[in-house]
Amino acid sequence: MILRAAIFGSAIAALARTAKAAQPSAAEPVAAPMRDLRWGNLNFLHTTDTHGWHGGHLQESQFSADWGDYVSFAEHMRQTADAQGVDLLLVDTGDRVEGNGLYDASSPKGEYYYDIYREQQVDIICTGNHELYQAPTADQEHLQTVPNFKNNYIASNLDYIDPESGKRIPMSQRYRKFQTKNQKLDIVAFGFLFDFTGNANNTVVQPVKETIQEQWFQGAIREQTDLFVVIGHVGIQMRVFKDIFAAIRQQNPLTPILFFGGHVHVRDATAYDSNSFAIASGRYFETIGWMSVTGDLKRAAKTPSSTDAGALSFQRRYIDNNLYGLYYHTGLNLSTFPTEHGRNVTAMIVKARKELDLDYSFGCAPKDYWMSRTPYPHEDSIYTWLEKEVLPAVAVRDNRKDIPRLVIMNTGAIRFDIFKGSFTRDSTHIVSPFLSVLNYIPDVPYRVARNVIRMINNAGPIASSLYDMDPRFMGPPEQFAIHEPIIYTKDNNNNNDNGRNDREDEYDSQLAQKPLGGEERQQSEKKPALVQGYTTRDDIGTDGDDAVHAPIDFYTVPNCIQAEVGFAPESPPETVDLVFFDFIQPWVLLALKYSGGSYTNEDVELYVDGTFTELMASWIEENWAEHCKA
Repeated sequence: MILRAAIFGSAIAALARTAKAAQPSAAEPVAAPMRDLRWGNLNFLHTTDTHGWHGGHLQESQFSADWGDYVSFAEHMRQTADAQGVDLLLVDTGDRVEGNGLYDASSPKGEYYYDIYREQQVDIICTGNHELYQAPTADQEHLQTVPNFKNNYIASNLDYIDPESGKRIPMSQRYRKFQTKNQKLDIVAFGFLFDFTGNANNTVVQPVKETIQEQWFQGAIREQTDLFVVIGHVGIQMRVFKDIFAAIRQQNPLTPILFFGGHVHVRDATAYDSNSFAIASGRYFETIGWMSVTGDLKRAAKTPSSTDAGALSFQRRYIDNNLYGLYYHTGLNLSTFPTEHGRNVTAMIVKARKELDLDYSFGCAPKDYWMSRTPYPHEDSIYTWLEKEVLPAVAVRDNRKDIPRLVIMNTGAIRFDIFKGSFTRDSTHIVSPFLSVLNYIPDVPYRVARNVIRMINNAGPIASSLYDMDPRFMGPPEQFAIHEPIIYTKDNNNNNDNGRNDREDEYDSQLAQKPLGGEERQQSEKKPALVQGYTTRDDIGTDGDDAVHAPIDFYTVPNCIQAEVGFAPESPPETVDLVFFDFIQPWVLLALKYSGGSYTNEDVELYVDGTFTELMASWIEENWAEHCKA
């Protein structure tokens, strides 16, 4: 049953004058043409890879709602579900930490985050790899997030090493069986992590293929249930989910199986067969995913002879996280949308940001620097800026400053763009959220060292030798899913004004449809320009985004970039100091081996004190402060 028609709307001028971003310093949201959500018998809201962005995107209007707004949104949506006699569940698939000052700027990390996040009522939740990189982070996940969500937290293939007993115990329950509120649908739910090997030594990730052979899993998939829900910090196109699907489907040929993924930071949806559906809901709290299932879900209605009768239909939407969209999907406005609970959560975020002094400015960026909107190398590329300006300046060891050096940085160490204007304490953690430091090997023959960048960017023997460490981990997560550039413009200045695109044509063809909020559209009212944003094309089609946008170019980048520092112009040096981020050390050592060098971890030393985040912030303070005076 579809409770609302799937039609276009367009935000009306009255709403455009009243929407406000929740955080005081956030950009005001901008109106866009909208697609409705399609309600079904069973409905889901999904977040993944939020990485601490629970205060919203303060410099991006289309993603400027905060966690308090999401709390209000979920409360209204639950009320709608109750009124219609259908069910709504909230899902989160991990990587909630590392990537924003709200989490990273406190000491210890997450001092404010855990209390803020727990305010949302999440029904099924699991772990991401970023909860596990650092032992203290894994400890806090076990000590805070797991008990905060009690019976809703699932860890199907993750164990924790108890620090007192030394015993290996499940991070939480292996699976969950429960009933929905309104229709009393029986659900068996699992929570997986992909076969991650970079976790701290206080956790153990069991390979998925081993997990699905275990007795508890084989028993769980034989439970009497109306449907299975598999959540996981897993790309929905990855083999892991397909293996889990095959195991469940073998025992349950008719039962619906729903998958909620993450990890690769993209909007995506697919179906493994006609009775399954999978969705991934982006990154950085830009996206709230929506899935709905329409049809008779009760297992009593399923018999081998009735597979066509009562067939299920599946729908998805990728909701832009801004107040216009949230107002639109609830039918509310500035005065009626915020709930008391939501306002309180927003106030918690405001207080935390103030106490962490996240708006403190180190300087002002003279222009925008992009991760993927421009090619690399390019004057507007954040990686070209790092290669040409930052790395040569910060990779300096006083007692070896006159020795030529190659400085290698993995592109995945950078997680977000830099926008023109104030570069704040929050910005440092947004752009460079990790504890990466610069290591080095002294006096490496240049004939050997010069091959390293080529080896780690082209994989080759590295990919086959480090079987448990995919070279793609060195690059941005999006490139697990996007392997080639996606280019809409005919030039590199990212200006779509000179040419139309199919999204604008689609918008024009729908202008006669009902606008958001009423019937009063004036014929003379001008069509608002499309804001650049997601234009998702998944296995289901091109209509998944709730807001219609102008497209953005996406350029892929290499795994690593390299700066040559202190080289004489006339000839290369005999030897160099090989400087690199500590995260990529295993790949660097292997590349050296295949290039004719023989080095081990014992040969590696710390090159300079401080994390790269601190070094970058110092460079900005020294070089960009003058731009704030303009």
